[in-house]
Amino acid sequence: MPSIVKILRVAADPNRLRILLLLRGEELSVAELQEILAMGQSTISTHLSQLKQAGLVEDRRTGKSNLYRLSRPAGASGADGVLDQLLAEAKNEIPEAAADQAAVRRVLKKRQDKMRGFFDSVAGRLGRDYVPGQSWKGVAEALLRLMPPLVIADLGAGEGAFALLLAQSAKKVIAVDTSAKMIEVGREQARRHGVKNIEFRLGDMEQVPIRGARVDLVFFSQSLHHALHPGRAVSEANRILRPGGRVVILDLVKHRFEEARELYADEWLGFSEPELEAMLEKAGFTEVQTSVVHKEPETPQFQTLLAVADKPQ
Repeated sequence: MPSIVKILRVAADPNRLRILLLLRGEELSVAELQEILAMGQSTISTHLSQLKQAGLVEDRRTGKSNLYRLSRPAGASGADGVLDQLLAEAKNEIPEAAADQAAVRRVLKKRQDKMRGFFDSVAGRLGRDYVPGQSWKGVAEALLRLMPPLVIADLGAGEGAFALLLAQSAKKVIAVDTSAKMIEVGREQARRHGVKNIEFRLGDMEQVPIRGARVDLVFFSQSLHHALHPGRAVSEANRILRPGGRVVILDLVKHRFEEARELYADEWLGFSEPELEAMLEKAGFTEVQTSVVHKEPETPQFQTLLAVADKPQ
């Protein structure tokens, strides 16, 4: 963590304070900061460079750009405490702060709209195209852990192929997806196959349209890496589960195939076992189990990670 002197020197510029306020809540790219702050790229890059040199900001590579964020946990003592106090006061004293936060929400909505647009464009043919990590072996591993009859939520359900499979033995399946066209396709498939115990709902996995403590099992089947904030989606799973309920996650093992961001609208390049374990534990789950259940033979050899955890009674 930088010294208090460095913090005060960097924070002397109100525009750098605005950037710090923004990066405290979200990871943002230079282009997104340009849109929010209405400043030139070179100006923002200069500010970010100074913030990085001061140890206040860090970045991570994502596709063709970098995402920037605050580089320390909030709420710490010492120099961290000084920065927290500065940002708390800046939030009230910088005139543009409220407008900046509204602009952040618009930027994040554009990210979600871009992802939603991809899935709208492939609705009705997704199953006929290649999808990384879609493994029946992985599905079978997960199904072994089911105890029917259950009320199941399938979050990020897409066209509902997995939800329809679950409906064969479930009491009820609630399939949630952010793409209206995917929901249309899923409903039509359920109607065509005469499946009555499945309900499709339009919604975001980070704000699930299900009341609290209503389901026995939550599934994320190759959907969590599309969430802007995977931890929030996992916390939502905890909220809608009844005590003693279970969450099951099938996703990609962390990889370096950057093209997946453009080809499949992936927000995250998979997760490691420790990352998923930490995410589940932070959300309040216990008895967390993870394992790699499949590896594709073709390049880039995607691997499928299975995670299972329980909500305490």
